[in-house]
Amino acid sequence: MRNSEQYIEVSIKLGDYSEELAEIVIAEVSDLPYEAFTEEPPLIKCYIQKDLYSQRDLKVVLSGIREVDSFEATLVQGENWNKEWESSFKPIVVDGKVTIKSSQNKDVPKTRYNIWIDPQMAFGTGSHDTTYMMMSAMLGIEERIKGHSVLDMGCGSGVLAILAAKMGASVVTAIDIDAVAARSAWGNARWNRVGTRVRTLCGDASLLQLRSYDIILANIHRNIIIEDLSTYVRSLKRGGTILLSGFFESDVKAIEDAAEELKMKTAARFSRGGWACIMLQ
Repeated sequence: MRNSEQYIEVSIKLGDYSEELAEIVIAEVSDLPYEAFTEEPPLIKCYIQKDLYSQRDLKVVLSGIREVDSFEATLVQGENWNKEWESSFKPIVVDGKVTIKSSQNKDVPKTRYNIWIDPQMAFGTGSHDTTYMMMSAMLGIEERIKGHSVLDMGCGSGVLAILAAKMGASVVTAIDIDAVAARSAWGNARWNRVGTRVRTLCGDASLLQLRSYDIILANIHRNIIIEDLSTYVRSLKRGGTILLSGFFESDVKAIEDAAEELKMKTAARFSRGGWACIMLQ
């Protein structure tokens, strides 16, 4: 169990900034236990729990990227991050059907599904391409979600779990290894009036043995997906669906190969900004 009350914010300065280079840096740093990234050219800001930060490990990773000019680490308190987030967050609209907004957003047009979010240092607001694709893919299988059980693995702020509940899922389980993330998802679900159908747990994939699911959602790093995919499949009901994202298009083959070994077939692929999303059946 992790507690993310305090984070280290690492600002990486790139000498020749580009979106492509930023994605490469983020992909490399993602091999360390960093949980969130924001791009503020020429900086990439990376967030990691204070007790997991290692300057030495970060130096080793960045030493192979010649465009990195420098990096600086500072301590960030959770409540300070939230204030900054609320003041700068802009509403996100997915396929004209889902709107994600904070309490500070005013005069936002209503869509079919409206989600209020407060991150509390748990990341996943819908602004990232992977979260956007997951929600878009969920809209495409609404008939499979309605009335069925859904798992949101690595739930962060609980955006996907909340959307599943609003789409009519009978019960939604939201799991995150970060204690503050699980608590944030719990609070957000209640704020969105779906708390009775969203239960949140703190832990890893070992919790999946508690029940089986019709739909499994996992927007996590590719290495975790490959490691835990067999557990997901064992927890999936016959005829169920798994939606995966959190990885680059170049990672698709490795994940599909792992899925094929588990007798899972790719039903659909999506891409956005170099990131990928896969639907397994």
